[in-house]
Amino acid sequence: MDFELPEEYRSFQDMVRRWVDKEVPKEWARALEKDEHNYPFALWDKFTQAGFHGIGIAEEYDGQGGDVVMQMLLARELARSLGGLAWIWGITSFAGSKSIGLYGSPEQKAKYLPLIATGQLKAAIAFTEPGGGTDLLGGMTTTADRVEGGWKLNGEKIWSSSAHVADYLLVIARSDKETEKKHQGLTLFWVPTRTAGVKITPLAKLGMRSMGSCSVHFEDAFVADEQVLGAPHKAWYMLLPTLNNERIMVGAFCLGVIDGVLEDALDYMKQRKAFGGIIGRFQSLQHYVADIATMQKTTELMLHFCADKQARGENVGVEANMLKLMASENANAAADRGIQIMGGMGYSAETDMQRYWRDSRLWRIGPITNEMVRNGIAESLGLPRSF
Repeated sequence: MDFELPEEYRSFQDMVRRWVDKEVPKEWARALEKDEHNYPFALWDKFTQAGFHGIGIAEEYDGQGGDVVMQMLLARELARSLGGLAWIWGITSFAGSKSIGLYGSPEQKAKYLPLIATGQLKAAIAFTEPGGGTDLLGGMTTTADRVEGGWKLNGEKIWSSSAHVADYLLVIARSDKETEKKHQGLTLFWVPTRTAGVKITPLAKLGMRSMGSCSVHFEDAFVADEQVLGAPHKAWYMLLPTLNNERIMVGAFCLGVIDGVLEDALDYMKQRKAFGGIIGRFQSLQHYVADIATMQKTTELMLHFCADKQARGENVGVEANMLKLMASENANAAADRGIQIMGGMGYSAETDMQRYWRDSRLWRIGPITNEMVRNGIAESLGLPRSF
């Protein structure tokens, strides 16, 4: 049993870490995050120039190759500085390259994957509904009705991050209303945002500000048959592997946040002086930083386990849920302790600790609440379904 990354992965991680320190340092990320009304196109362009949009996409589609482990190493290193703004890369990676790459047709792959890999296409996810939240299936009111040559979409989605700048939306809608079970009769659509009948409205929120999150309204929006991903009415069965990937990606982002928190906490504790010496000598603060370091290591081990298992094609559903649960709570708790260590400066917008806290708070809610994750884990252990 080997817990060390192979040399190829370590070299890649080191390269990304150096790139982050040079190209997207924390002070630059902090400035980007303050501007809620302007999407950070400069950050997207930096990812494009570095070739990061092509990680996980085969070379035949102009990608850089690489497996899920490499993607998670990239996610971790980006989040160390960018926090939640790392989703600028992650959303299109999930909505575009993962979805198109897994269940797109040969024609769809040939058309869209090169555009994604070279940073020419931005995507957004439009799954959650205002009345549904975590109850994605039970709360699904967005419908897709068959018409000549395609489908008409009607309904509303919410918390669609970066939808206001996206070229395409990954949309799930109910296409068959006469089914025995809620997970049946759903279809996945790849919807151009400029489609008539699509209205996108930005929403104000606590964290990940400049990335933007939106509500999306569909009113008789026509989507052609060639914009359907996979088989009609079978979307839920196709989505499950990518939902596991999303949970693992969240785990990687959370680990990156913990890295950043620990880095900043230690720097502050070694420099800040009070009561005649550095505050790093105070036992209570040492306990806080020891907690953060322990959170870092346990999250890292679980992330590597899940990413490796997924890369080998094994079922990682329960473990991915466990990772998402543990990583999000660790990241938010670590940032909270970091604020406590830094006191007023931790609460100040002039430092990153408050940004780590605000961004990581979301991951306890989305893409699925930790309460629902716990329900699923308990059910996997043979207990009755609670919802």
